[in-house]
Amino acid sequence: MASGTLTIDLDALVHNWRALAKAPETGAVVKADAYGLGLAPVAHALAKAGARSFFVATAEEGAALRDTLGQGPVIYIFSGHMAGDTPLINSRTLTPLLNSPDQLERQLSALPDAPFGLQLDTGMNRLGMEPAEWAALRDRLLSKSPALVMSHLAAADEPHAPMNAAQLKVFRALTEGLTAPRSLAATGGTLLGRDYHFDMTRPGIGLYGGAPFTQARPVVRLELPVVQTRTVAPGESVGYNRGYVARQPRRVATLAAGYADGLIRAMSGKATLYSGPNSCPLIGRVSMDLITVDITDLPDTPDSLTLLGPQQGVDTLAQAAGTIGYEVLTSLGARYSRRYTGAGAGAGA
Repeated sequence: MASGTLTIDLDALVHNWRALAKAPETGAVVKADAYGLGLAPVAHALAKAGARSFFVATAEEGAALRDTLGQGPVIYIFSGHMAGDTPLINSRTLTPLLNSPDQLERQLSALPDAPFGLQLDTGMNRLGMEPAEWAALRDRLLSKSPALVMSHLAAADEPHAPMNAAQLKVFRALTEGLTAPRSLAATGGTLLGRDYHFDMTRPGIGLYGGAPFTQARPVVRLELPVVQTRTVAPGESVGYNRGYVARQPRRVATLAAGYADGLIRAMSGKATLYSGPNSCPLIGRVSMDLITVDITDLPDTPDSLTLLGPQQGVDTLAQAAGTIGYEVLTSLGARYSRRYTGAGAGAGA
């Protein structure tokens, strides 16, 4: 097989969702094709496990999710009600999280009786109504019975960051006395404790095995096939621009994956692959379709090497590349042969 094999453990995914179920309701963030792991199988597995609220980035993602799950689950749109979104929001019964007075007017003008939620800015300065806007519109908005009032923490992956408590204080002040459900915590906020949970948590990266949920079960395994091996003599180079020069004889394997498959170029010469418990350094530069790995210390030539798996999770690999687990997951390319395992593997896979 000329492409790598990406295995997604849906039982581990569901375990992580249940482990993060700390509030009266626990939603699930499945934006960006379920963080690159496949919207349909991931959403089906979570819905089967009991998830009833899902969060996506755009109306287009919401429409795809509705077509996948059918009627029933609530699908929230983080970007709110953008210009041109009305047909999708209406036809797929989506719930936009309104971020501004302009979005409020668009919603009430086009879909006056349709459900919506609200996003408030408590200090991140990215999405959401400012406190002054909220104060001016609060009574009008609450008279429409919003489905959810939420905000987003900027530093939840740093438990001791003062900004967490500051945002919690602002969110409480802005939403005091509300009867509408409230949500502040994604994965990191969930782990900060009960004060941050309110009526709904909405974990994302933790479902997929990423930090800051250090107790998460690994969800992803990535095996890359060996295309060719060779012996490299001292002084010879490997890959583009002599990115690696051998100081002694080395046995080098060329593997079928590159930056077109999500192995970002920044991990050149820094990442590690595995053959069972044995580590093998990536040498030379990552190219579009290929990487080269030093397998000198292996007793035999393997058919494939493991990049993600029990030996190394997404955050360890991300650290080698100077990035975060989110980027590693969402960059995984379409050329991999994908396998879904676990009880929900038959639905949508």
